[in-house]
Amino acid sequence: MPTGIRPLIARDPREGHRAATQLELFFDLVSVVAIASVTVTLHHAISEGHGPEMLLNFIALFAVIWWAWMNFTWFASAFDNGDALFILLTMVVMSGAAVFAGGVESITTSLDFSYALVGWIIMRIGMIALWLRAARSNPDYRRPALRYAIGIAVAQALWIALYFAMPPNHAAFLAVFAAIFVVELAVPVWAERARETPWHRHHLIERYGLLNIIVLGEVVVSISLMFGDLYEGQAEAPLIFVAVSGLVIVFALWWLYFLESEDHLETSEFRRAIVWGYGHVIVFAAGALVAAGLGAVMDVVTHHSEIDASTASGWVAGPVALYLFGLWFIRDRFREGLLRQHLLLAGTAVVAILAFAGAPVSVTAVALVLLTAMRAAGTARANG
Repeated sequence: MPTGIRPLIARDPREGHRAATQLELFFDLVSVVAIASVTVTLHHAISEGHGPEMLLNFIALFAVIWWAWMNFTWFASAFDNGDALFILLTMVVMSGAAVFAGGVESITTSLDFSYALVGWIIMRIGMIALWLRAARSNPDYRRPALRYAIGIAVAQALWIALYFAMPPNHAAFLAVFAAIFVVELAVPVWAERARETPWHRHHLIERYGLLNIIVLGEVVVSISLMFGDLYEGQAEAPLIFVAVSGLVIVFALWWLYFLESEDHLETSEFRRAIVWGYGHVIVFAAGALVAAGLGAVMDVVTHHSEIDASTASGWVAGPVALYLFGLWFIRDRFREGLLRQHLLLAGTAVVAILAFAGAPVSVTAVALVLLTAMRAAGTARANG
């Protein structure tokens, strides 16, 4: 562990061989806990027949978890110097994230964030301190750094005001919640207008890919639970079909994402980068929804559910369609060639139809296999 304290000088965005650090990977563990909690909570709600009512809460909480991860990730890409103070302040942020993650399950069901608010405040203290360090050490980036610090502080003040001014069961609560989150999203846009911070393209591609692997890992957990039921003597054909179909789905989702991973963020223009960075929340949330949906399908097959198979399958196909749309939105619509540009959008429509029709999970798996093969062929043709 570094013992010195050095100026938090901006990193070179053209630096070679930039990779995720052990500290960043450690930070991701907190996100794993929070994502797992919110996913499991939705899974149980779907099986109990309350999925639609819980979906909005899931979206709100998942967006907050992603935002905490994203705030740190983009800062570290531009200013991580690895000194002792940077590590300690990052651990402050991680501590707050851990406190927040501990309350995710209760927040998802009630939207009462009294306990987790403390964790969010701790996170914000750490992030504001990091941005103030960057402002002090980098005269060229002082204005954007100070804007980040001010914007984060203002947004946090709004969250505190919401907590004391309006109970979660108030009719306008979710609308005010969404408005404050819009303020959160506006902070980087406002700050970067002063001057773009020196984020590193390849580093961010890797960091986002790692988070996608974490999310897809939740899908693998759901599938492993199915195999666990098989070991316990519930070796029924429907469960086997669902487990194998789940594996096909998660493999296809991984393949489609990493098929052209180096082209995900192909420009240094901030406007395009912000679409890429923000748009990923669609992909990440869809992956978590697939995990929850597969868990609900497992409950149906093992007779532990209050919904039918068609409804449960829709909770898998629908998120798969959303995942495909997210990939098209952040990547494929900018590709050259009819097949590469529009195939995922067409796939979104097909899988969405399967979702509304209540098609079995195995049908969605077959559709994804065909889509992946066609997309890979289009990429090979373009690169050949």
